[in-house]
Amino acid sequence: MIGFRKAGKEHRAARSRVRRLTGASMAVPLVVGALLAGGAGTSAASPGTGPTAVVSMGDSYISGEAGRFKGNSLTNTGSRNGTDRAWTGGNAYDPAKVYGTTAGGCHRSDSAEVLSAGAIADTAVNLACSGAVSANVFRASNGGVAFKGEAPQADQLAAVAASRNVKVIALSIGGNDLGFADVIKECAYDFVLWGSYCHDDQQAGIDERMDAAMAGVGKSVDEIRAVMRAAGYADPSYRIVLQSYPSPIPRGAENRYTQSDWSRLNTGGCPFWNRDSDWARDSLVPQIAGRIKAVAAAKGVQFLDLKDMLQGREVCAKAAKQVSSSVPASAKVSEWARWIDNNETQGLVQESMHPNHFGQLALGRCLALAVAQPAGSGAGCRNTPGGDQSGMYLTPVP
Repeated sequence: MIGFRKAGKEHRAARSRVRRLTGASMAVPLVVGALLAGGAGTSAASPGTGPTAVVSMGDSYISGEAGRFKGNSLTNTGSRNGTDRAWTGGNAYDPAKVYGTTAGGCHRSDSAEVLSAGAIADTAVNLACSGAVSANVFRASNGGVAFKGEAPQADQLAAVAASRNVKVIALSIGGNDLGFADVIKECAYDFVLWGSYCHDDQQAGIDERMDAAMAGVGKSVDEIRAVMRAAGYADPSYRIVLQSYPSPIPRGAENRYTQSDWSRLNTGGCPFWNRDSDWARDSLVPQIAGRIKAVAAAKGVQFLDLKDMLQGREVCAKAAKQVSSSVPASAKVSEWARWIDNNETQGLVQESMHPNHFGQLALGRCLALAVAQPAGSGAGCRNTPGGDQSGMYLTPVP
């Protein structure tokens, strides 16, 4: 068993587990870092010449956080029923198999969205970093802040723009500015410790931070534009795809575990009340998506709405299954998001509540579909029930 799930179901044990969660800070960051893929290319290039590139920037929902795992399994040894891609044999694991040199930091996985999008450019460059906020995107000369030992992402973009012919920049940012990780933490606390709901006070906090967070998202777009113009790119020569966030947990009625015992905590890894789950899925995530859509419209960039991307594939969703000895890992059956593993018995707590390997393959397909549309368009991305990433499709955004 894992994290919350490894002990019994007594309330005292549950309280102890959440205190351990507090000690770990349950960071669940939302960001990404700097991985070059598809050929480094050292020769000089310029707008319209040289190898084309697609670049991802922002936080953990685009960096590849949780890409280590193919679904969730209660088996805590060996390959964990085939879910742990970092397994090297016996009971040994090497996260660098998935995250490379960013293991334990930016967590840029080998299945991150920009890498899973397929042949939309000659090369793929992942500058996103787990835990990043908007200030980690801005240029240092304009208030940007280095993060996890790396220069601000816009400054890294300048080097990419000079050596490649950048055609697409995918951006996911704002979730950490809103304190989304803290929202998840507090809602889990309220389920396990206090027997109360989180949505009322957490909504108030989101409302207080929303305007400043969206200003940061808008400035991130401006900083990207400034870097690209300085590198000689005309605005129409490339596109920026600004994306929203999916919900990692289902609605209360769509959760396969009852809220009346400890199964959501000890078995499912989704310790949230129905009312809080409904609020997150049908109010909070759509609210964030709506505000990011407004930023995209104001800045003249493409909007990719991911709020429904994990529908039916969330942690604890009735339509999905945990991986076991009798249920193999499969993109058609398994969960597409990582459960809460606060004891870090299968990786790091920061991987919790992010799209996993299967989810990232789906995100890549969403990006490829979006890039095939006009640059000024907006669309939502959804999955086909019972299908894998090839079943992702776009829907109109009102």
